[in-house]
Amino acid sequence: MAYRDRVPTTLTISAVCFTSDDHLLTVRKRGTSRFMLPGGKLDRGESPAQAAVREVAEELGIELDEADLVPLGTFREEAANEPDTHVDATIFTAALTGDPDATGEIAELRWTPIAAAPADLAPLLARHVLPALRAR
Repeated sequence: MAYRDRVPTTLTISAVCFTSDDHLLTVRKRGTSRFMLPGGKLDRGESPAQAAVREVAEELGIELDEADLVPLGTFREEAANEPDTHVDATIFTAALTGDPDATGEIAELRWTPIAAAPADLAPLLARHVLPALRAR
């Protein structure tokens, strides 16, 4: 099969938006250049909310409960760091209940202005999440 004929892989993910003073907490995973939301792939049998709670604990050291999550939306977009891959993403918002720390695969945390879209944001964040947050 030729490169142009490949069917993109689709990953099912969930992520969480933490906001403060018109800024959004973003993360950059080790070995990557794009900033995105804390979150990741669902494990077998996990709901999007369960995955979001687990991923936030693994990546930020923040303990959430599923009841803390408020749905923002579901979006489909090209993956930031994986070629020929799309993500089907369920995005939640939640109150930040502690001091986040870059743990696990996270190399860097950054508070990104919601009104701006820096060039180093993941496509999902720039094209879908920030506009949804601005519309609220």
